[in-house]
Amino acid sequence: MEHAEFNKDLLKFLNASPTPWHAVATMKKRLDAAGFEELDEKDDWSLDQNRSYYVVRNGSSIVAFRTGARDASASGIRMVGAHTDSPCLKVKPNPELRRKGFFQLGVEVYGGVLMNPWFDRDLSLAGRVTFLDGHDKVTDTLVDFRKSVAFIPSLAIHLDKEANSSRKVNAQTDLPPVLMQVPEDDATSFNDLLSQQIVSESGIKVRKILGYELGFYDAQEAGYVGLRDEFIASARLDNLLSCYIGLQALLNTSGDEAALLVCNDHEEVGSVSSEGAQGPFLTAVLDRWCGSGKAKAIARSMMVSADNAHGVHPNYMDKHDENHGPILNKGPVIKVNHNQRYATNSRSAAVYRHISDELGLPHQTFVVRSDMGCGSTIGPLTAANLGVTTLDIGVPQFGMHSIRELIGTEDGFTMFRVLTEFMQREQVF
Repeated sequence: MEHAEFNKDLLKFLNASPTPWHAVATMKKRLDAAGFEELDEKDDWSLDQNRSYYVVRNGSSIVAFRTGARDASASGIRMVGAHTDSPCLKVKPNPELRRKGFFQLGVEVYGGVLMNPWFDRDLSLAGRVTFLDGHDKVTDTLVDFRKSVAFIPSLAIHLDKEANSSRKVNAQTDLPPVLMQVPEDDATSFNDLLSQQIVSESGIKVRKILGYELGFYDAQEAGYVGLRDEFIASARLDNLLSCYIGLQALLNTSGDEAALLVCNDHEEVGSVSSEGAQGPFLTAVLDRWCGSGKAKAIARSMMVSADNAHGVHPNYMDKHDENHGPILNKGPVIKVNHNQRYATNSRSAAVYRHISDELGLPHQTFVVRSDMGCGSTIGPLTAANLGVTTLDIGVPQFGMHSIRELIGTEDGFTMFRVLTEFMQREQVF
């Protein structure tokens, strides 16, 4: 895969994946096309060498792996981990609000949303809906309105003179989006609108909406930015970019060595769920794959936790340690925190640096300022659960947790090349 092709396909992936369920569905299609076999956790598994498999949990987390030519207990497994979820505004169970003829929906803030950028943006809506179909069967389906259906208008500065100096956002009262205008006697429910959307998208008859997990998202598609197209702007770069990089690396490996990609949901809210990185999903897959040889396999394995990093902002340079300010388009960022907010150690960092240097590709290092708190990733959670040597790394970006984020056009492809080599390398250590 060439550089331009990589970025063009990345834009397609981002635009097709407005929610974790859509992201996993998109990955499934690509894995199916590459000959991977889907496994069901409810069934017995019979895994063969030199085969490729994947398994999905809750529709929002996925583990895909190649068994390789040798037993994993003897060869170890080259693992890459990322997460499918991004901060957003989720629709509440009883969301309808009618005020002055405007139809609005109540929303719950999911994750550490940077809330101000959500105002005055064209918003669409997508997610999973569970319903009773025409045969009285409980069914799940994905919906994506795909067009601009909502807006959160700012209060005019004439009515809020302190907006530019001390504006605060109240998540309960300030964020309900406006969807349409309705007459005073209108009785349209949100469930009615969902039923119509399901029929429109899939033609399935809906008897009754039973539940949903839906989130608003930026209707503007991903695209290039910059006089020389140096950047890519998009929603959900944190962390669908890493999902895409890991997927492409797995698809482009030789398949000779045991390799695995895990993309977990719920990282943005702590990863404590059945399909989150602090849950049993990956461990369950490895138990069934490796059996009694799992401990030996883990001892020979390495996990690369891929999650975007904070690029040094030219307007806020003092927010970085002066020797550890990653620059966009200057290489992926090895993330170090000795208090174990990141799982990187000297050994795991050395593996990445060595491969990157062999390929003649750049890399950078990030350490948070000593007087600031440090975020975290699925890396420490996975390392603690499995006991596997782990590296935390990511592409540098601006605007993390905003409705629209920014990366350089060079860094994703650079990390893809290194991780592809990592996933097919015979000897990791």
